[in-house]
Amino acid sequence: MTKRDKVVIALGGNAIQAGDGTAEAQQQAIRKTVTLIVEIIKLGYQVVITHGNGPQVGNILLQQTIAGTKGIPPMALDTCGAMSQGMIGYWMEKEIDDLLREQGIEKGVVSIVTRTEVDPNDPAFTNPTKPIGPFYTEEEAIAKMQQTGSTYVEDAGRGWRRVVPSPMPIDIIEHGIIGKLADSDQIVICAGGGGIPVYKENHKFIGVEAVIDKDFSSEKLAELIDADTLLILTGVDHVYIHYNQPNEEALNYVSIEDLKKYIKQGYFAQGSMLPKVEAGITFAESKAGRTSIITSLDKALEALLGEAGTVIKK
Repeated sequence: MTKRDKVVIALGGNAIQAGDGTAEAQQQAIRKTVTLIVEIIKLGYQVVITHGNGPQVGNILLQQTIAGTKGIPPMALDTCGAMSQGMIGYWMEKEIDDLLREQGIEKGVVSIVTRTEVDPNDPAFTNPTKPIGPFYTEEEAIAKMQQTGSTYVEDAGRGWRRVVPSPMPIDIIEHGIIGKLADSDQIVICAGGGGIPVYKENHKFIGVEAVIDKDFSSEKLAELIDADTLLILTGVDHVYIHYNQPNEEALNYVSIEDLKKYIKQGYFAQGSMLPKVEAGITFAESKAGRTSIITSLDKALEALLGEAGTVIKK
């Protein structure tokens, strides 16, 4: 490892959400998270942090729904995504800055509200699948579909929820400034929740109601800023095949060919481990020398040092 090694750290929801979901509980969870990240920073890595926002943007959407019943105009999903980026970015920025100051480390940290470009012709727009927001009864959901034209589906017996498209990212609009900040050894927090989905029309970017998978947007960002490592943090120490079965097997150093074979065999769950594995493969294939690692938050430092996690290399 040299001082120039650049790592994009993609944090899962467990790195932020904890306890009862209050601001205080979430900030406590973030402080634990960034304590581990600061240990990585101290080793000389150039660090760019991305993060999820599912529970947070869900709460914001619920607040908007309640506000709408009281005559206060609710905000659209893209704006709610921006709200969540600002909130989580502030919490994370504050905790990292505090820890750096406590340890006498002079390094800047900045949070960037980030837009992610998507293709308006992406097939996902004709097949919305990503559940967001509060639960409704079937009658309420039908009424909302008639009123708004949005799509609602029954969600695992818990009620009906709105579903929105989840298109693939084609660009991270702010990647240039993010890359320059990382290259100047500043810590950057960005692309929260996969970034705010936008599409280009007549030289303008227009926000769209969609949710981008944070692992795919983190991969796209890692490519665009020429990172050396994409570190995807989740709730388990490794990628597994036969997960939670008697013949469960942890994957340590694994070839791209084997991973593609395991995908075809259906070993990785949709919406859970599968996008992480797919993002890891894409980054490792994108340029010689790039490495993807999938592991838990607690094993992040060990994984970067080659002592834990699932490592994917070309």
